[in-house]
Amino acid sequence: MAERVDELNAVLADLVGVLESMSDTPGLLEAVCGEAVRVVPDADLASILVVRDGVTQTAAFTDERARRIDDVQYAAGDGPGLLAALTGEVVRVAVAETGDQWPEFVAAAKDLGVGSYLAVPLRVDDTLVGAITLFGFETHGYHEFDTKVLRLFTLCVETVLRLTRRYREARRLADELRNAMETRAVIEQAKGMLMLIHRVTEDAAMHRLIVESQHTNIKLRDVAARFTKRMSSADGGTARH
Repeated sequence: MAERVDELNAVLADLVGVLESMSDTPGLLEAVCGEAVRVVPDADLASILVVRDGVTQTAAFTDERARRIDDVQYAAGDGPGLLAALTGEVVRVAVAETGDQWPEFVAAAKDLGVGSYLAVPLRVDDTLVGAITLFGFETHGYHEFDTKVLRLFTLCVETVLRLTRRYREARRLADELRNAMETRAVIEQAKGMLMLIHRVTEDAAMHRLIVESQHTNIKLRDVAARFTKRMSSADGGTARH
C-alpha cells in the first residue's frame, strides 16, 4: 500500500508539472489521459468525455479503441461513461455483468477486448463537465482502492484546470486593458494635433476622427495612428529642411 501511495504522489507531481507547462485545453486533456493510465495500474486505456451544450463527445483518449467504445455510448444514448458525466456518480463495472443494463456498450467493449470499466465525474466549470474513464482488459471490474485513487487524481486535475482557466481569463483581461489604454493614448494624441493645427475644440477634433473612420471604414484607433504618424513624418521633414 505504501508503494502505491508513493507512486500516486509521484504521478500527481508529474501531472501538475505537465499541466502547468501547457497552454491549450486539448493538450491538457491529452496529458491527463496519459497520466490516468499511469496512476491506476489496472488501467489499459483512458478517455475523457465532455458534455457541451447538451452534446457529449470524446475530448481526449489514449487509444482509438477507447474512442470507439465512447461513440457506441453516444449513439445508444446510454452507458456507464454517460451516467458518470451526466449524474456526477462514480461508475465501476465488470463488463460481463452489465449486459442487461447497457447492451450496446457491453457488445462493443467485449468486441474490443475490454473487461472492466471505471468512470469518475470531471467537474471544472459550466463549460467543462464530463468524466475521466478507464478501460481494463482484465475482468476485475476495478477495486474500491482504484476508485479512490482515480477520484483523488481527478480532484487534482479539476483544481489545476480551474487555476489554468482563471489565469487565462486574467491574462485576457489584462491584454484588453492594455489595448484599451494604448488606443486611448493614440486617439488623445491625434485629437491634440487636430486641435492645434485647426484651432478647434476637443469635441470638434474627435468628430473629425469619427467622420474619417466612417468614410474610410477604418477603425478609429487606426485612423488616429495614421494621422499622428503622418504629422510626425511631416514635422521631421520640416526639421530636416
